Amino acid sequence: MAVKVGKKIIGYKVKAADAKTNTAMPVEQEIKPLVMNETIERPEFLLGTTYKIKPPVSEHALYITINDIVLNVDTDHESRFPYEIFINSKSMEHFQWVIALTRVISAVFRKGGDITFLMEELLSVHDPNGGYYKKGGVYVPSLVAEIGSVIERHMKALGIIESEELNDAQRRLIAEKRAAWELRQQENGKEGTDLTDFPAGSSACKKCLQKSVVMMDGCQTCLNCGDSKCG
Repeated sequence: MAVKVGKKIIGYKVKAADAKTNTAMPVEQEIKPLVMNETIERPEFLLGTTYKIKPPVSEHALYITINDIVLNVDTDHESRFPYEIFINSKSMEHFQWVIALTRVISAVFRKGGDITFLMEELLSVHDPNGGYYKKGGVYVPSLVAEIGSVIERHMKALGIIESEELNDAQRRLIAEKRAAWELRQQENGKEGTDLTDFPAGSSACKKCLQKSVVMMDGCQTCLNCGDSKCG
């Protein structure tokens, strides 16, 4: 039955239903998934993964350990999320700033939300003395950027960010370019290069940062991602 309200509403309250006449159906409460935030206390057990890097700017290798917290255990919303990071090495020359960096990164992890910006900021750090190439011909602008690349790899493993994989057409194009280069090297009486490596003297690709750009048919062509100035 409709009731016309003739006065201005200044407040309201819910009338308690009579227990004898109450026929309302119970409302199911939706369980909200637990997400990372600063109020979540550190559990006694964390899952950890350790990565080893050996940058040429350091005398000894660095061991980067990222510990993950498991949220919403045994539910449909169960997930792993980075909680803290530690970096250990025999080299003491980078000790102070490495400790400071790990504490700041751990604080960002625990705050929760979108933490992909952290990886992007670390990858954009350039050493004023110049970067270096690591195994595989990948250019690294700084040691901080390589730490950022480790965090990126870890986030991809957890599914926080998606891996940018080449499609079938791109793979075929790269395979054709590398096969053509191999054939040309053989015709010139030079030994072919292993498909897991890149030719000596290759320059760095501005797109994928790998040292895999060679001159083919008068055009700079990347044998890793297929990028070419000639299109």
